[in-house]
This record gives sequence, C-alpha cells and structure tokens, in this order.
Amino acid sequence: MSEEANKDEEANKKNEGKKTNPEHLTGDNKRAYSADSIQALEGMEHVRMRPSMYIGDVGVRGLHHLVYEVVDNSIDEAMGGHCDTISVVINEDNSITTKDNGRGIPVDLHKKEGVSALEVVMTKIGAGGKFDKDSYKVSGGLHGVGVSVVNALSNHLRATVHRDGKIWEQEYERGKSLYPVKSIGETDYRGTIVTFHPDDTIFTQTIEYSYETLANRMRELSFLNKGVTISIMDKRQKDKDSETGYVGETFYSDEGLKEFVRFLDGTRENLIQNVIAMEGEKNDIPVEVAMTYNTSYTENLHSYVNNINTHEGGTHLSGFRRGLTSTLKKYADSSGMLDKLKFEIQGDDFREGLTAIVSVKVAEPQFEGQTKTKLGNREVSSAVSQAVSEMLTNYLEEHPDDAKVIVQKVILAAQARHAATKAREMVQRKTVMSIGGLPGKLSDCSDQDPVNCEVFLVEGDSAGGTAKQGRDRNFQAILPLRGKILNVEKAMPHRVFDNEEIKNIYTALGVTIGTEDDSKALNIEKLRYHKVVIMCDADVDGSHIETLILTFFFRYMRELIEGGHVYIATPPLYLVKKGQKKRYAWTDEERDAIADSYSGGVSIQRYKGLGEMNAEQLWDTTMNPDFRTLRRITIDNATEADRIFSMLMGDEVPPRREFIEKNAVYANIDA
Repeated sequence: MSEEANKDEEANKKNEGKKTNPEHLTGDNKRAYSADSIQALEGMEHVRMRPSMYIGDVGVRGLHHLVYEVVDNSIDEAMGGHCDTISVVINEDNSITTKDNGRGIPVDLHKKEGVSALEVVMTKIGAGGKFDKDSYKVSGGLHGVGVSVVNALSNHLRATVHRDGKIWEQEYERGKSLYPVKSIGETDYRGTIVTFHPDDTIFTQTIEYSYETLANRMRELSFLNKGVTISIMDKRQKDKDSETGYVGETFYSDEGLKEFVRFLDGTRENLIQNVIAMEGEKNDIPVEVAMTYNTSYTENLHSYVNNINTHEGGTHLSGFRRGLTSTLKKYADSSGMLDKLKFEIQGDDFREGLTAIVSVKVAEPQFEGQTKTKLGNREVSSAVSQAVSEMLTNYLEEHPDDAKVIVQKVILAAQARHAATKAREMVQRKTVMSIGGLPGKLSDCSDQDPVNCEVFLVEGDSAGGTAKQGRDRNFQAILPLRGKILNVEKAMPHRVFDNEEIKNIYTALGVTIGTEDDSKALNIEKLRYHKVVIMCDADVDGSHIETLILTFFFRYMRELIEGGHVYIATPPLYLVKKGQKKRYAWTDEERDAIADSYSGGVSIQRYKGLGEMNAEQLWDTTMNPDFRTLRRITIDNATEADRIFSMLMGDEVPPRREFIEKNAVYANIDA
C-alpha cells in the first residue's frame, strides 16, 4: 500500500544453472517473427494531449505503469517460449533500462508503413506482434497500448535490438524518431534493450521511481511466469554487499503459483501444510490455480489474466468460487460432518481463511468494470470451475486429514457468520435511520453534497473537541474515536461488527455493510463524505492507530480506498518562533532550516499530539485546504498490501520482527 503525497489532493484532480539457452526456443514449427507480424492499428496523436486515457493517470501510478508496459513486451516473449531472462535497471537520473533475451523486435521494412518495423512498434499506438495471432497466442499489457505510449510520454528513448547477428538502434524524443534505424555493430547476443526517461512536462508531480513498487511487480511476474529469471537493480542506491555494488534483487520461481501462495501466507499460521495446486488446459484455456488455508478469518483471493491483476474479479473468479463451493460442499455432505448443523452452509463459509491465486491465459480477453480490470469472457468461468473441481476432488480423496480440518474450519466459519448476522443487522438498522440516528459524537457539516464534504476521524475526545472548534462547519465533519480501535486482522467478523467505534464509523459514513453477495460488498453510492481523513498524533501511538484504522478499511471497506476516498492528515512536528515570527515544520530538516533563517534566538516547540495545538493552529496547519497536506491512500499492489497487513497486524511475530529490524533505520521513535 502506498501513500500518494501532494498538496491537498483535491487541488489536482536465480540462478544461471536454471536458465535455458534461448536459442533452442526457436524452431521451424513456429511462424517467422518478421516485419509482416507487426500491425499498426491507429495513430498516437492524442497520447501526449490526453495521457491518462492510455496509462490511467500522470501521477505516481502512471509513472510506474510505463515500466510495466515495456516489461510486458518481454513477458510476452517469455510466454511465447522465446525468452527466459529479463532485467530492469533504475538509472541514476531516474531513466529506466529494460533488457531481455527474446527474439528482438523485427527491424526489416514494414511494407504498409514504409519504415522499419522497429520504428512502427515505437511510434504507432497499438502496433506490435501481440495483435497478430500467429505471433503470440496470448499477451499481457494493458489492452495493448504498448511501448509506443511509453515513447510518446518520454523525453528520450533509445531502442537497441540484437537480432540476426547485428545490433540495431534508433532514438526518439517525445515519440518522434531522431534518425532511421541503423546498424551499429555485430553481436552473438539476441534480445531487446530499451532505455527511456519519463517526460517531466507530462509527469509534473514526480519522475522519481520507487524501487519497492517496481520490485514487488517484478516478483509478482516471476511467480506468474515460472522458469523466467527477472532481476531489478537501482543505481541510485549503493550496496557494498551486493555483487553489482547497487541495491537489487533477482527473482526466479520453479513452482510458480505454489511459491506465490507460500510467499503470501508466510506471515500467517497454516491450517494445512500443503499448497493445493493444478496447472493445465480446460476448453483450450490455460488455467493455473494454487490455494491453501490458514487460521485467519479473511479471504485472500487474487486473480490474473495474462499477468494482469484483475482486482475487480470477473468470470475466472466466479468459476473458481463455484468450483470450490460445490466440491467442498459435496465432500462435507458425504462426510456427515454437517449433520448436526442447524443452518445452511454458505459460499463465504468455504472461503474463510483461504489464500488462493487464479491465473488464466486468454487469447482475446474482454475487460469490464470501472477500471477495466474485470474479466468478462463467459467461457472462462466453466473452464476454471472444472479445473478447480477436479483438483479439489483429487486432493480431498488423497488427503483425508486435511479434508477434515478444512471442513471443521468451514463449520466454525458458518457458526461465526450466523452470530455476525445479528450484529450486522443492528449496524444496518442504525445506518439506514435518519440524521437523528447518526453517532452522538459526530459533529456533522451543513453541506449535504457528499462531493463537497469531508469527515475527520480524530484520535481522542480532546483532539476531537479542538478539531470541532477549528473546522469549517460548512463542509467538515468530526468523528472522535476513543483510543485504539479493534485490530480486525485478529478478530472474528461478529466481534468486528459488535465493536462500538467501528459501528460508529459505518453509521457516520452512511454505507451499508457487505452481504454474502460480492456485488453488494459496500454500498459506496450512499457514502456521505467523499473525503475520509484519518487525523492522529504525530507519534508512535498515533501511527499505530492509523494502521489499525487502515487495516479496518482494507479488510472491510476496500472500495473506499480503491475509490480514492481515504486520506491521512499530516500535522506539523514543530513550531519555530522568534519574537512575533513563527513557522511550522513537518520534518527535522525543515525545522533546522527555519531556525537557521531566523539567525538564532529561536524557541522550538515539539508537538507530541494534536491536543497541544489550539483550534486556530490545527486549522492553519492540518485542516485548511489552502495550506494542509493530505496523503491519499492508494493500493498499487493488492497482493503486497495483503501480505504487509497480515504481517504487521496478525499473530505471527517472527515476520513482523524481521520487517521492523529491516526497516528500523527509517523509523522515527519518540522518546
């Protein structure tokens, strides 16, 4: 999970032995990959004018998406059996270099366009072998916008191709070629190297890449494409202990999704020791599934289509759930373990404590949903359902002890759900009541348009009182929270819905609680405030409370985060004064710079909590939209966010200790 920081967001809406020789991957039985394989679909005149149409946005997420688009080309080669090694380098100037040992982009003359096929790929949107069914059976990437969009949004790009014994090169500025493709030497190597620098006139917020964000995606791709070595190196960060002298990692997976599930569940307590997995084709659709059970109360289900994370789900996820539920229910019924249960088992009961990954390869995926990450191909549902049913049936018959433990977990989940239903109904009754039914501690705003309104979840009654005095009553509401809310990562669902502070959050926001029907998980249309701002003390306890609240939102109101509605306020750490002059500082460096500018005789006040500021100070520094800084919470990688939350907030201590020790150098611990 990442925090996208800017001035008030509303102001800007493994190893060499395991490698194979890539030369053996080509053969006479494969159609020649030449200029004729490249099809130019349309021009790219609007890319620079409207970049968000092609990469989502021009903020941090869009910046990193440029890298994913280039790497996806290399992954396509790997999926086609032509490449087994990919590398990504973040250079000192925040340019990116990607390299693969694939066939190399064709450089011969493209008959229709009259220029080299390399230039067509780099300068025509939607041009590439992935649109020629004979070149790639399936391909990744975001709907085929391709490397040409990366080129258009870079102030400089250089493509170097090693192919047919020669090295070919062409450079571009903002999508336009600087010279024709030319041969610059001979080579025994084979593959494509692309170096690009994002255009700072497009990415005005930042052009600084996050190593962690890119490394997480490269790790994910290695799990999804077993047998492919993917490395990443950051030349901005020195590491004397590494072979290269720089920070970096190499990812390689022998077992693919089985290893992925173990990685995700590494911070949880296993219910069964095995990972249940299958890989094969059903109805000509390649399907790969891996799953296991843990002792937690949450479902952790992740799905992919052609390496794209389909976080909105789709037909492949529906097929998985149907296959899982029908197979487990049939086994549980025949075992006699459900005979004494007085109510019906439901689908959610079979998925409590489940960690699963579903990956399918679809030749022509049809995407739906708000962000075009929901698979719509109907034929995929039955393919996945059949695959899961066969996989589970075989496993349950061969592992009766595991089968019994799983069914017992299902029964406990059903009993807890039954208890939670009453708690859920109580919260819903309060939620649908009129204004008079709002929490007593909520100080509401007068504006009734949710788009204009924001609510501050404030730590403690004292700070809540100050915030209430300092706010703008027209559009700012205040909801004080008493102490630390429940850690939902360790709590059964009915305990969550029984918690008074959590009930108050639901009621104040006006959203209804999720039902068993996934399509009604959270009625976000009823959200009363389009900004939900978490405002806590700038100390260790405040950070812990922020994490507890974020864990609750991630597990029970993820739609709010995905919709961009959740923020964290950033109160200042210091007040620096000299006579009548005063300035606030949010970091130690800022404090020192202000003190130096005052040339001695300054007094510095360290704010330990919100309660130490009066209403005017809190408004000036933390609540006034003209001056405050809000950090919007976003989910860049759902699987990594899931793993981090379970590690930080779950029962397993060793992974948490290791994480803290690794990151302690960055921690600012108050005395």
